[in-house]
Parts: sequence; C-alpha cells; structure tokens
Amino acid sequence: MKKFSIGYRTLKTAIGAAIAIAIAQYFELASYASAGILTILCVQPTKKKSLHAAYTRFVASIIAMLYAFLSFELFTYHPLTLAAMLVVFIPTIVSLKVADGFVSSAVIIMHIYAAEGFSLALVYNELALMAIGYGTGIAINMYMPDIQKELNYYRVKIEELYSKIFLEIAEYLREGDTFWDGQELIQVVKALNSAKSLAFKDVENHFTRRENDYYVYFDMREQQLEIIERVLPKVTALPVIVQEASLVADFLQDLGEHVHSGNTAGKFREKLERVKRDFSQLPLPINHEEFLAQAALYQFIEEMDRYLEIKQSFKGLKVKKERPQ
Repeated sequence: MKKFSIGYRTLKTAIGAAIAIAIAQYFELASYASAGILTILCVQPTKKKSLHAAYTRFVASIIAMLYAFLSFELFTYHPLTLAAMLVVFIPTIVSLKVADGFVSSAVIIMHIYAAEGFSLALVYNELALMAIGYGTGIAINMYMPDIQKELNYYRVKIEELYSKIFLEIAEYLREGDTFWDGQELIQVVKALNSAKSLAFKDVENHFTRRENDYYVYFDMREQQLEIIERVLPKVTALPVIVQEASLVADFLQDLGEHVHSGNTAGKFREKLERVKRDFSQLPLPINHEEFLAQAALYQFIEEMDRYLEIKQSFKGLKVKKERPQ
C-alpha cells in the first residue's frame, strides 16, 4: 500500500468546501451543498491554475444557464430535452476552450432542471452559489507552502551527482578500469525532471513572475547532461590509456570537486585551454589505437568547453548557504 499522507491541497480542499457550504447555508441558498462542489473543483495545484479553473467554470456555467433557459423554456423539462441540449452544449464549451467547466456547469443545469421553472430568484441563487464556490476556491488556494527548501535540496543533490560522475570518469582515465555502474546518470535524470516540475510550479504560483531562477538553473543542468551523455561512451571506451588521459583526469578531478551553483565557468575554461596547450605538446600517437584514444580525448575536451560555455551563460543562483568550493 502507498503510504497514507495528508497534503496541503487535501487540507485546503476540505477546509474550503466546508467554508463555502457554511457561507451558502448562512445565506439560505437553495442547494447550498453545491457551493462546496464548486470550491473543490477550483482548488488546483497552483494559483494560476486555480484562477484558470474558476474562469473556465464560470464561463461554462453562464453558457449552461443560457442553454438551459432556451431549451427548457422553449420546449419542456424532459430528459430528452436535457439530452438534446447537452449534445449542443458540450461542443460549444469545447470550441470556446472552457470544457474543463463541464462538471460545474452540469451542476447548474441539474439545479434548473430540478426546479422545473426559470426565474430571477433561481438565477440569483445560482450566481450566488458560483460566487461563493469559486471565490472560496480562489481565496483558499492563495496560500501555497514555501518550496524553497525543496528546490535547494534538488540543487544540492544534482550538484553532488554531477560531481560523482566527473570523479568516476577521472578515476577511469587514471586507472583504465572502474567498477562504476553509472547509476548516477539515471538518478540525475530523475532528479532534474522532479526539480524542473517543482520550479515550474513555483512560477505558476506567482502572477507577475514569468520564470524561476531555479528552473533556469535546472534547465541549464539538463543541457549539460546532454553533453555528458553524448561523450561519456567515447571517453570510457578508450582502446588504450594514453598520456593525455592524465591531463584530462586532473581537470575532471578539479571540476568534480567544484560543482556548485555559482558562475566560475570562466576560470575552468581558462584551465581547459591550458589542458589543450599541454595536450598539443605531448608526442604524436605511434599506432592506430593511440590515435583513436587521443582523438576521443580531444573531442571530449571540446565538448567540455561547450559544457562550461552553457554554465558561463547562467548568471548563477543566490543561495543562503553555498556548498564549500
């Protein structure tokens, strides 16, 4: 069984539904319990989604009232009339891109159908239910827990995984063999997916914010991972270990020990240039295997320059407590 837990959204849904019903009951509205249903439908994972949910449901409900009036008053309050109306109503809200409001609008339609008569009092009652239900849903969803600690957790985890990957590659280049199973690559992909999803959620909880520094950071790390995944098979499958491998290993050791969210890529690009110069001063390959090994290492160096270039374009994260560098 999945571990039983009660989250913020669950609590907000329960509290919001209770508040909406209590308000509707206080004003003695007919079908006051429906206010709770409307609130439940508006409690979404983010503030922006909650506003969008209220908008689509309000528009769909107004259209539903219009269709119900025309259908039931012009014809009759009969199940077949209801069916015919829904056949036209559903494509209408789909074309207007408010199909998410179908369930809430169906509640309004059923109220009108059950009343078997259209009146101003009924209209006021339904509008009041919508105002209370949607309004409570939006109000209760304005509180969102701070996810800064979670974002920072993923930042640290991803940096540690990157560090481990570089150190493992450096060990291979020195020893020519390693027991590394590459699990860090799988873990970092999962961590990046979760981190970007969480960062995007933070953007959705701020009406004036179009991007999140953490989201940009995780996106940058994802671009870097694509480079690592592309060159890793080549550098970990060298036909022979040549002298140049130790130069690259020393650089990766240094880089692996200094993976962080600040922007020091320029310094490491300078170090990489020195590696290139030292690389060029070493003897030429004496056989085909050494040639392939040197070519693979040089290609790796070029790709690592691109890796650092991506990081250099990132302005850096401002975190309260940075890992040691």
